[in-house]
Amino acid sequence: MFSKLVRWINDRWPLSALIKLGLEEEIPGGASYAYIFGSSALIMFTVQAATGICQLFYYVPTIDHAYNSLSYFRLSVPFGWLIHGMHYWGANAMLVLVWLHLARVFIWGAYKKPRELTWLIGVFLLLTTLGMSFTGAPLPWDETGYWATEVGTSIAGTVPILGDFLKRLARGSESMGQLALSRFFILHVAVLPGLLATLIGAHLIAFRKIGSVGRWNEEKRKRTGPFWPDQVMYDAVAGVVFFLIVVALASFAIPPFSGPADPVDTSFVPKPEWNFLFLYQAIKAFRGVFEPIGTVGLPMAATIIILLVPFLDRRKERDPYKRPFAMAVLFASIAGLTALTIAGARSKPGVQQSSVSGPPATGPEGTATLNQGATLFKSLGCVGCHLVNANGGKVGPDLSAEGKRGRSRDWIITQIQNPKEHNPKSTMPSFSTLTTSQLKSLVDFLLSLGAKGSAGQAAVPGATSNSAQIIQPGEIGAAALPLPGQKAPGMIGNPGHGGKLYVALCESCHGPEGKDKVPNPGSEDGTVPPLNPIDKEFVSPDPEVFAANIDKFIQHGSTPAGPSPALKMQDFGDSNTLTQQEIANIEAYVLQLNGVERAQIIHPGLAPPLFFGLTIAVFGLATLWLLGARYKRRKSRTPQIPEGS
Repeated sequence: MFSKLVRWINDRWPLSALIKLGLEEEIPGGASYAYIFGSSALIMFTVQAATGICQLFYYVPTIDHAYNSLSYFRLSVPFGWLIHGMHYWGANAMLVLVWLHLARVFIWGAYKKPRELTWLIGVFLLLTTLGMSFTGAPLPWDETGYWATEVGTSIAGTVPILGDFLKRLARGSESMGQLALSRFFILHVAVLPGLLATLIGAHLIAFRKIGSVGRWNEEKRKRTGPFWPDQVMYDAVAGVVFFLIVVALASFAIPPFSGPADPVDTSFVPKPEWNFLFLYQAIKAFRGVFEPIGTVGLPMAATIIILLVPFLDRRKERDPYKRPFAMAVLFASIAGLTALTIAGARSKPGVQQSSVSGPPATGPEGTATLNQGATLFKSLGCVGCHLVNANGGKVGPDLSAEGKRGRSRDWIITQIQNPKEHNPKSTMPSFSTLTTSQLKSLVDFLLSLGAKGSAGQAAVPGATSNSAQIIQPGEIGAAALPLPGQKAPGMIGNPGHGGKLYVALCESCHGPEGKDKVPNPGSEDGTVPPLNPIDKEFVSPDPEVFAANIDKFIQHGSTPAGPSPALKMQDFGDSNTLTQQEIANIEAYVLQLNGVERAQIIHPGLAPPLFFGLTIAVFGLATLWLLGARYKRRKSRTPQIPEGS
């Protein structure tokens, strides 16, 4: 039956010819595990395509639903955790395998004539894989991906002449918002996969046209081995090993929930993904007018040199021991990239004062900047202390006419980052972790308050002009913050980040890790209720119920029972002191203190450890069966010696 089907297809399509082209080849020196990286990368690409398509059935590519839709898929859809985990770790594995494949080809000298085109296509495959990694980072719309893309697109903005155009092209506007997410989504799921598949096909055709280069040792090259089944067997074994490693990582190192993206969160340290940390760290060596050297010059020069390798090294010699200069360059490059990556992971970004000390933006772009500054002013909780156009608190100075005071931008920047420098007794908190763009938009907004003829006059809380409306929480814009007290259902925060917010805002009343009973005179209990352990009436094994039980207190505050309690719970949500994302982070931390995982898998299908154990068992039995079948075949082919001969 099967042979008839194959014959039917061959009469209409060259199936057998294509199989022969792909499998029938003699490898000089025979098959080797040294050649497995390219095929393993192809297997990982297949895993990426399959798991990516599965996620598309649930993922919603909008800034107000992306994070929660992916959270729902990971926690509530059976085996969603597995599919997402394999996609996450498979992306990292594919990138590493492509790098290893390129390094192996370089060491083997397999880029030399007549394989120049194969090398060029391979380099473009690496660049496209890096592009896939970069465009995939913001799709969850979480803190890590958002800020990685913010940093990456900001680097693109430093390109001379074209920088602003490239940044706007990537983001769709001046800031990261819905247009940016839509563009990265289209690039990641349609444009780049299509390009990658095309390059893979071209790479395989070029490889088959020339054939395998084999070993560099002439004695070993005299013996050849078939691609099928010898090398295919090695490739299959390696593919299974890498596949199981990805499954193991998905089962035991589940990708973390870094919390929903919050553009106004000043406590998050923005950095790119690990595979771009070397570039992030390298450009720190170049400041001011020299910045384009680090952001454009070095990456472009490195890319051009890699592309020109076959044309720069025209010697026929492929033995790495006889190419000391090439090997020294390779290993020095690996050491440099590794050192820069480690340094980038450990470093902390700083704010360049020069980039925020210029004049305020004007025109349509200036209006957008002022809108961002107004939203930031509200979301940081500044309205709780400062009065602007009869709206806000009265603890701090009235800022309604801040633009008329004549204060310099540098003075305002210092006041925001280190208020005690102007007044040692100041109770204003420091906002030293604001990014460059956030700081600039906030300063522009403050200088616009009361300034004559300024577009920012209408961008003040309480203003009535429609010329520069404030972006309200919940609108699709750079911040896209939910309305106070209206957190999206299922919003899952980052407990590590929530712990930092807890120390800054809650520890003074609830004590370290929520254990201390801080005195509260005038209250019925006499102390502030502890959070670790929290009152049993709030605890629930269901993390969503548990979070909802404590959410109302964080959102709206509370007054303890008693005649005149000295301490009252602040309304962090209603007052906009915290964003909804930050509240979700604190809730995740409180749940963690009480032994409940906020990101608990609700419908796993199978528990991750059990699934991995069953996967190992299935592959183990399949391996034993194949080994047994191979042994029987060999035994049947062994000539039998008649007895008595």
